[in-house]
Amino acid sequence: MHRQKSILSFLKRPPQNDAVDSSDEVRGTDTPPEKAPRQILSTNRSDISKGPSIFENIMHKFVRVESKPISSTRNIEKDCSEAVYSAPKESKCPERLSTRIAASGCIRKDNFLNAETETVDREAKGPQLSVESDTDNLGPETPGMRPLVPRLKRIQEDTASNSTVKSDCSLRSSTKRVKLLDETVTNDKNREELREVTSKFEWLNPSKIKDANGRRPNNPLYDKRTLYVPPDVLRNMSASQKQYWSLKSQYMDVLMFFKVGKFYELYELDAEIGHKELDWKITMSGVGKCRQVGISESGIDDAVQKLIARGYKVGMIEQVETSEQAKARGATSIIQRKLVQVVTPSTNVDGNIGPDAVHLLSITEDNCGIDNGSTSYGFAFVDSAALKFWVGSFNDDSSCAALGTLLMQVSPKEILYESHGLSREAQKALKKYSLTGSGICHLTPVQSSTTLADQFEVRNLIQSKGYFKGFCNNLDYAFDGVMHCDLSFRALGGLISHLSRLMLDDALRNGDILPYQLYRGCLRMDGQTLVNLEIFSNTADGSSSGTLYNYLDKCITPSGKRLLRHWICHPLKDIQEISRRLNVVEEMMAQSDASTLVQYLRKLPDLERLLGRIKSTVKSSALIMLPLIRSKILKQRVKEFGSLAKGLRVGIELLKLLHTGQHAISSLNKFVKLPQLGGDNGLDRFLSQIEAAIDSDFPDYQDHNPNDSNPEMLSILMELFSEKCTEWSEVIHAISCIDVLRSFAVISKFSPGVMCRPIILPLSKPISVSRESRGPTLELKGLWHPFALGTHGGLPVPNNIHLGEDTHGYHPCTLLLTGPNMGGKSTLLRATCLAVILAQLGCYVPCESCVLSLVDIIFTRLGASDRIMTGESTFLIECTETASVLQNATQNSLVLLDELGRGTSTFDGYAIAYAVFRHLIEKVNCRLLFATHYHPLTKEFASHPRVILQHMAFTFKSKSEISAKGEKELVFLYRLTNGACPESYGMQVALNAGVPQLVVEAASKAGQVMKRMVGESFKSSECRSEFSTLHEEWLKTLLAVSATKVSTLEDNDAFDTLFCLWHEMKCSGKI
Repeated sequence: MHRQKSILSFLKRPPQNDAVDSSDEVRGTDTPPEKAPRQILSTNRSDISKGPSIFENIMHKFVRVESKPISSTRNIEKDCSEAVYSAPKESKCPERLSTRIAASGCIRKDNFLNAETETVDREAKGPQLSVESDTDNLGPETPGMRPLVPRLKRIQEDTASNSTVKSDCSLRSSTKRVKLLDETVTNDKNREELREVTSKFEWLNPSKIKDANGRRPNNPLYDKRTLYVPPDVLRNMSASQKQYWSLKSQYMDVLMFFKVGKFYELYELDAEIGHKELDWKITMSGVGKCRQVGISESGIDDAVQKLIARGYKVGMIEQVETSEQAKARGATSIIQRKLVQVVTPSTNVDGNIGPDAVHLLSITEDNCGIDNGSTSYGFAFVDSAALKFWVGSFNDDSSCAALGTLLMQVSPKEILYESHGLSREAQKALKKYSLTGSGICHLTPVQSSTTLADQFEVRNLIQSKGYFKGFCNNLDYAFDGVMHCDLSFRALGGLISHLSRLMLDDALRNGDILPYQLYRGCLRMDGQTLVNLEIFSNTADGSSSGTLYNYLDKCITPSGKRLLRHWICHPLKDIQEISRRLNVVEEMMAQSDASTLVQYLRKLPDLERLLGRIKSTVKSSALIMLPLIRSKILKQRVKEFGSLAKGLRVGIELLKLLHTGQHAISSLNKFVKLPQLGGDNGLDRFLSQIEAAIDSDFPDYQDHNPNDSNPEMLSILMELFSEKCTEWSEVIHAISCIDVLRSFAVISKFSPGVMCRPIILPLSKPISVSRESRGPTLELKGLWHPFALGTHGGLPVPNNIHLGEDTHGYHPCTLLLTGPNMGGKSTLLRATCLAVILAQLGCYVPCESCVLSLVDIIFTRLGASDRIMTGESTFLIECTETASVLQNATQNSLVLLDELGRGTSTFDGYAIAYAVFRHLIEKVNCRLLFATHYHPLTKEFASHPRVILQHMAFTFKSKSEISAKGEKELVFLYRLTNGACPESYGMQVALNAGVPQLVVEAASKAGQVMKRMVGESFKSSECRSEFSTLHEEWLKTLLAVSATKVSTLEDNDAFDTLFCLWHEMKCSGKI
């Protein structure tokens, strides 16, 4: 009993005069907050003396048993992954204010908002933990926060309470009322704290927020990147608060991590994002009652990459001095901080960014002085990881086809454009192509006042800042051949301003700048064609599954994958260059053992990006000078430099093996340009010296522990290495080419279907009176779609395509294709285009034989869809794409039109299809595949000498052996057959799709009535099977000549007209 009495006496509440001020208490917990706090009632409530209460029997459940103050010290680096802080009240005794404790058990080293106590002395003493009792502290009730009550006391209290309880029901009812009261009190207190914070940071309220120039968001010149902080508020802030808000006010679009001791913290609006995206707990800490979240040093890299992956920009405000250095400046001095880095999704070079290139694009527009409604554009973009810049310009029409081409080729992560400098059509194109594919493209409007508007200003800035000094060629080399230099310089100026704001001056100083051409020297495919043919992303989910890029991508190295994408965007128009690629592919296919090449390629890191990282850090010591992150930065640079040197050694050995070894490829020397590898001045010997120095000074470069002498030695080695950056780039490019061609060889050799080497003929010249002139040709035998599945998962049915002249004589260059719905027309059209692209890439083609004249442009009008986000209807999209074909197609073009005119009424659609088809075959005379369900077109052009009619074959079979009604089921054969299809059999397709039988029968009856009514209108078209539109033009020409008087024949050149008519009829095979 004596022991029990001593325990009970220990649990008694201490005298009131010994109680500790609750406002100074900061409690730690090992369990994160999970639910609303429970009200803690005081033991000396005044209302108890007034008489018995209905809550008297359960009052002890809500009384906290307090203990004496306990002090302890913990290691702030003990397994801390997040720093979440509790929210103490405003202190009445600042000298007794305790250090806050993270919810995970971690203690912070100093406090941002409690800046008055952030002194060097406090940091020198180290963290102190003071856990005190507080009856008013309404922290969340978690298992780690509940008071420890002995079992004996719980039994005694339960016995006393049970003796006074009259009914279990009344007890439960009372408990509910108390809990409801407690929640109301807690919510009132939370709202009071929120009002206090809101009043303190009212200039952050959306209704009052302004930019740095005092403009509200409804102002057209509002700059959302900046923030207006009232001067009187800034003056009353502590030194640490001024450090933060002076930087945050210039980077409102960036999440700013503020380094405090060994933690990184986010405040106010940034804290809300940290809570939403990373599920960090928001707390109200310090005298300033500021919302904040935080994380320790060990977890900051992962947190930054997660935020970058979600599309946020992240800045790092680091401590630029140690506590000892700050103490030397004064006892009350705070640690100086500086913004050292801003990372965005478009400039990220760390983490797992994948093999695809990450581009930041800047674009400008100007339509002054351009005729025919054309618009000129200038652009500049950068790959920060590879440290390469490109500039260029182009002209475009109202359809923004060339702009779409640029966006599809570059595939930027972010686009910078002048908010009031782009036309409505251009902005619609940006939105349209930014939604294409699985990646997210951020559109960033910038004010014209923040960019450089004149090329002389840009040149002066580049010279004064020393930008692009690592570029071996003159700046004029990049702008050689650029049509609109002013626009390109303006775009480059906007890009430079943006990168300088992101603290990327090192990249600007050491980067290479190159010219970029959309179409020069290559097969032209505009942005819509790349979308329609599903070259890089499919239309189902935007991924690369079922695309040409995915089919060809058997590359091993990341740089090879990026080069493959560039090649697909720019197929060749040079027969010799195509032949060189095909020769290398053919030799690789002939090799019996390709495992050696694969083994070498698998050992290679991403050499292109590693070279870019090394170039960006040459003569750059800003981050290494920061004492707290110096070791981390130096360790990373040693690892990157060592990996690059060892990777280049593997690459050089591979090149030597393929040029002179037993696996030599003789045709590779004619295709790949290489610097001198052997000899005293060769790269092989130079690299051996670099490797020896690395092995001597950094033997364990993968996990090197730096010392004081390492920075200087590493800087010397990197400067020596960077002197041959041009040669290293050539080596890396050669390895990438080998990887891509090896991918072509793998596809060609191990394809499930027949593959052949294409025979490429030169571009056709315009038709003249010369008998030797020949038109363009395209002959594909046994063509099959390379990555479409046939019936039962097998290969697609092969077909023959023949357009244009061949060695046997004249052949029509236009195919008018008909057939039932779902019969395979679109698949055949796509397979034809893909075969041409593969042939001009230098790859084998999926067919038995392939002979084609070079194609200069591919146009496609495939599929039917609207674009609600850009305000474009289905028919408008059809007409826009068709207009681009009519305006730009040439004799050497390949045009695919699928079901033109279906987006409007039947008669309007047929009229447009008829007019477009006739213009292309009689005025342009290009290779044309025209698929349609307008069957009167087959009557109109049945006898046209430049048109051949074919359809996709089909058959009927009985649905069952015993069929009362004799119903037939439509079966698709997917085989191309001569002649026109009698109809499209839409009723059978509707039945197969699940349309009810009654609805289909009603539709069939209505269709018969409509055919009889409309048949009279198209009766005259039956005569076209014997007399086409071209015959009609010939007759008109003869009648015009016959009406000319004999005496004026020589003056009117009638004889020349007759001769040209004779030649045209002869070439058409009619005489």
